Amino acid sequence: MTDRVIAVVVTHRRVAELALSLDVVSGQTRAPDHLIVVDNDDDDRVRELVAAQPIPTTYLGSRRNLGGAGGFALGVLTALSLGADWVWLADDDGRPADAAVLGTLLDCATRHELAEVSPMVCDLADPTRLAFPLRRGLVWRRWVHELRTDGSGDLLTGIASLFNGALFRAATLEAVGVPDIRLFIRGDEVEVHRRLVRSGLPFGTCLDAVYLHPQGSDEFKPILGGRMHTQYPDDATKRYFTYRNRGYVQSQPGMRRLIPQEWVRFGWFFLVTKRDPAGLREWIRLRRLGRNERFSR
Repeated sequence: MTDRVIAVVVTHRRVAELALSLDVVSGQTRAPDHLIVVDNDDDDRVRELVAAQPIPTTYLGSRRNLGGAGGFALGVLTALSLGADWVWLADDDGRPADAAVLGTLLDCATRHELAEVSPMVCDLADPTRLAFPLRRGLVWRRWVHELRTDGSGDLLTGIASLFNGALFRAATLEAVGVPDIRLFIRGDEVEVHRRLVRSGLPFGTCLDAVYLHPQGSDEFKPILGGRMHTQYPDDATKRYFTYRNRGYVQSQPGMRRLIPQEWVRFGWFFLVTKRDPAGLREWIRLRRLGRNERFSR
């Protein structure tokens, strides 16, 4: 393939994890033609690590923490300015499972004529388990084997994790846009996914490619006997950005139909499961901030 593939990795104070990630990203059998690392801490150790990679690189050190949203926006725009035909996105705490991931994604996207394709995102400690629960209809899937039960072959259409090994055509990014810097962290991926769905472009998850990521399902708390879940990060800062940004994202076209279900789920969680009326009031306040586009940090 003669298309130019540029990898974009965003990092913030995870030098050891980043080193593991870049080792696999740079060592792909079909290596990226260029690597861009956006460092939200402007750390000389990261600058040196990037310079030591065996492929051409660009280091973008930011003296202001742009968050994941701003970091990926900067990285994607830089990749497009360098002539990328494809942009491959990765975070600093995860990595491709093997050296064949990029080549597998390119092959899958070509055969299925996809605008975007993602690998499965699996638990770094147990790759047979998904790193994040995935809901199809009313059923939550938590294991890799549960994604291969519907005759979908090597592609799960219309579902993708966008910042963990996702591969975008350049034309797709021109149609969909870059992440919204106002969201900082949390919900930026969901908002881009919303735009991708509304664009009508074909996308999906390649079931033959795996991206490893630390387990993230602990935030998703079961209610109603496990038939539904709510997201409750233990960290107060993460809750702030999660709930505020959900308020914004669910006020956008294509997402508003989820609002009644959202009130039922979180109302039950805070009032019945946690017996925490103050928590529900804070959830309402943060949602209102997002809905009214009040994006101060």
